[in-house]
Amino acid sequence: MGLRINDTVPNFTAETDQGEIKFHDFIGDNWAILFSHPKDFTPVCTTEFGAVAQLADEWEKRNTKVIGISVDSAEDHRKWKGDIESFAGAKAGFPIIADQGLEVAKMFDMLPAEAHLPDQPTPADSATVRSVFIVGPDKKLKLSMTYPMTIGRNFAEVLRALDALQATYEKPIAAPANWVPGQDVIVALSLDDAAAEEKYGKLDKKLPYLRFAKDPS
Repeated sequence: MGLRINDTVPNFTAETDQGEIKFHDFIGDNWAILFSHPKDFTPVCTTEFGAVAQLADEWEKRNTKVIGISVDSAEDHRKWKGDIESFAGAKAGFPIIADQGLEVAKMFDMLPAEAHLPDQPTPADSATVRSVFIVGPDKKLKLSMTYPMTIGRNFAEVLRALDALQATYEKPIAAPANWVPGQDVIVALSLDDAAAEEKYGKLDKKLPYLRFAKDPS
């Protein structure tokens, strides 16, 4: 069975280009984003890792640690970072997991349990290792998304989703479609009208089950 929303993520130990990490210790009291790709020195992923590097200040503002993962070696990761930084014009300060044995990819259900890499693998051999996982400070999976190799991930959307997750974390509110910080939020049905207005102020009632309030953050 695959990893599902609100499951506690595996607390694996792995080698990275910056040394060994234990995942739960790496997260600490922060939010975390684990983003994966099928192989180093590939074109679309170079643009993506560059985008992550350019957003370093945004991750820091949100108390969020980012960590990459690839099926290549830590030494390859270190070499590839030169290309990433040259392309992006930004330092790639995040670690990248060296998942040559596919252990982490399988833990996160990016590859089936029986998957293995042939000698001299190509990106197609690990094509599904191309996902984003957002993990909360409670070490539980909050969001996951997977893209094909031909479509670059939109990290502006990852950032927006992270904002929405943080805004609604452990609160009786939800983010509507296309929500960005500062826009109205949806009040959960666990609060009746009186309790909702006491907590969030006057409601904008669109439907009996769809009630908006000002963003409390």
